[in-house]
Amino acid sequence: MVHTFDQEVEARLVRYCRIDTQSDETSPISPSTANQLDLLRLLVDELREIGASDVTLTDYGAVLATIPATIERDSPVVAFLAHVDTSPAFNASGVKPIVHRHYDGGDIVLPDDQQQVLSPKHSAYLGSKTGDEIITSSGTTLLGADDKAGAAIIMAMARHLLANPDLPHSPIRVCFTPDEEIGRGVHPDLPGDLGVDVAYTLDGGPLGEVVYETFSGDKAVVHIDGVSIHTGHAKGELVNALYLASKIVMTLPQVTLTPETASDRQGFIHLYHMNGTAAAADLHFILRDFDDELLAAHGKLLRQVCETVQATEPRSAITCDITPQYRNMRNWLERDMRPVDLAREACRRCGIEPFSAPTRGGTDGSRLTEMGVPTPNLFTGMQNIHGPLEWISVQDMSRAVTVCLTLAQLGSEQ
Repeated sequence: MVHTFDQEVEARLVRYCRIDTQSDETSPISPSTANQLDLLRLLVDELREIGASDVTLTDYGAVLATIPATIERDSPVVAFLAHVDTSPAFNASGVKPIVHRHYDGGDIVLPDDQQQVLSPKHSAYLGSKTGDEIITSSGTTLLGADDKAGAAIIMAMARHLLANPDLPHSPIRVCFTPDEEIGRGVHPDLPGDLGVDVAYTLDGGPLGEVVYETFSGDKAVVHIDGVSIHTGHAKGELVNALYLASKIVMTLPQVTLTPETASDRQGFIHLYHMNGTAAAADLHFILRDFDDELLAAHGKLLRQVCETVQATEPRSAITCDITPQYRNMRNWLERDMRPVDLAREACRRCGIEPFSAPTRGGTDGSRLTEMGVPTPNLFTGMQNIHGPLEWISVQDMSRAVTVCLTLAQLGSEQ
């Protein structure tokens, strides 16, 4: 496919990244933050402008649209999805995207925090992008290519298909979800509202990546009740919840892996938020592993540590609540690898050698696959996500558009 989508995906990504869409796991509403609706409503307007059908913003904050089939025979209905929210892990307000033209292969110093330096010395992948347009933040925020790059790619694909009705393809559904970063991107109604046979998320990394294996994930909240009393009368009476919390935190790294010590197929227990006082404290963890039995073992270990610490101070009350978040999509996709094989073939037809490696994270596709819609994950080019050194190549995004277009055509052949 000879089309280049460089200018379009660049303009879309820059426009989308300027909109603050950070999600908030403490919020009970959906979307969890109102500002996600700013981008969701913009995408509704843009879909209508390019002629998409059935454009809808659901009451749970997902945008859905249809690109009607251009062939008469029955063929699978395919969806392409991306999420609009950005991670709560780092500042996402006031993003100023910067396009570094014709990257020269050297260091990129981010202007608003010159301690933030992208270097090919630390990223062989960046070193392979000489001559590309590289998009970064200004250094004090994340960029938001995770996953606004996916949104830009899907919108470019949708516009091209609608502008070229001679291209053969089956019915295509487009979907943009909120709150993926906090594990709430797939509402229970979404699979039925999508109404598709197979789906693909555009939420992956390097050029050619086709993901069919992700972490399984649980969330754990440990609550500690101590005994509060005036410090002047505390001797023999005070039970400091913060001290007990610190015992739990310091015990765990000695008996299990954490993200900074784990790699490849190793799972971990990760403390990502804590708050409280001497009277009461909360610890928030994520548990991750590729194997569901090992994931359950992480939860069992965390509970055992909590019970051991409580035993040192019977007057305290320590609870550990664990809830499922998502499961490894491989558990279902390996039963029928046709969606993965089609994605690989689409890459090859575009002159890209596909590869698959376990992803140390999850996607909306993890939940969708578990709920009955097989949903592998495709590359966008995003790198260093969830931090100030996030970057992406415009040319990687452009080539992802061509792969999606080819995949749409391949779907019509099945």
